[in-house]
Amino acid sequence: MSAGLLLRLDGPVTYALPIRALGVLAVLLGLTCAFVLASLMAGSYPLEAAEVAATLAGRAPSDMAQTVVWQFRFPRTLAALAAGALLALSGATLQNVTRNPLADPSLVGVSQGAGLAVVAAIVAWPELPQALRPLLAFGGALSVAALIQGIAMRRSGGATMRFILTGIGVAAFISAMTSAFLTYGQIDRALSALGWLAGSVHAAGWGEVAILGGALLCLAPGLVAASRPMAAMRMGPEMAVGLGLRVGRTRMALVTLSVALAAAAVAMVGPIGFVGLVAPHLAHRLARCAIGLHLALSAAVGALLVGTADLTGRVVFAPVQIPAGLVTAVIGVPLFVWLLLRTKGRETL
Repeated sequence: MSAGLLLRLDGPVTYALPIRALGVLAVLLGLTCAFVLASLMAGSYPLEAAEVAATLAGRAPSDMAQTVVWQFRFPRTLAALAAGALLALSGATLQNVTRNPLADPSLVGVSQGAGLAVVAAIVAWPELPQALRPLLAFGGALSVAALIQGIAMRRSGGATMRFILTGIGVAAFISAMTSAFLTYGQIDRALSALGWLAGSVHAAGWGEVAILGGALLCLAPGLVAASRPMAAMRMGPEMAVGLGLRVGRTRMALVTLSVALAAAAVAMVGPIGFVGLVAPHLAHRLARCAIGLHLALSAAVGALLVGTADLTGRVVFAPVQIPAGLVTAVIGVPLFVWLLLRTKGRETL
């Protein structure tokens, strides 16, 4: 636990204020604001900071600046931040519940289920309206995750190792089915599906921002309410039972919440890998703190990861647009290896 001050209220109750963790969170929020400004300025039509500020205030210097900021860059930036926060919260929740530092939203079939649903729709039913793809992705993610939970709960009550092994097996099978659709489908449809599977926010508009932001606002309070049960689950099933928790039901509820967080992000922007895995570890490295504050730090780190990946893919390789999912993979793999080397066999969470 990070060092902090004790705040004493009327009566015997005292609260510990983790100064380091709060300071890190403030720095991350400041970096997020700086990133938003940089993202609105950078691109094929560059803008000065003063022009961006004037446009946001309703005094755009030109119609082009108004269009670029409000119709393209601002919603894309906000969608990247929201999707990153959702994926990071999903990963942090799953890692705490399963007590597995390598747990990731893809472990419970979120990415695979969403990918199969969308790829099948694109390849087999191309006449299906594109507006229905997010609903298909969300439904596919929840269905596969429910299947994994159902298998894991049978006879074992949802034991962590059984849950993890079930997730790996089912996710591999779903990925094979997705590959079959891509292999035997028409080439133009398969290429369209591959573009979605790469994970990108380049086409995100205000509709996607509203859904992502709504999911974050609706599900985040559930995480806050579940912080104490999550802390008990993190200490192990025996300790959780001793504290009066029903381990099976609590695990199912928290995994369902984790799935909903990731499914909302994947449904809107496609599968973006390594965020749910790496962001909680980085947050833990920055500051050791209680579950609630750790979730906030993870969300901030995840938002910056996806936002930076999208900005890098948009600017560094211009005019070519590199999907954020590919950039996070390039960044995430060496970062993940570094984290493994730093842990030296110990769990980081």
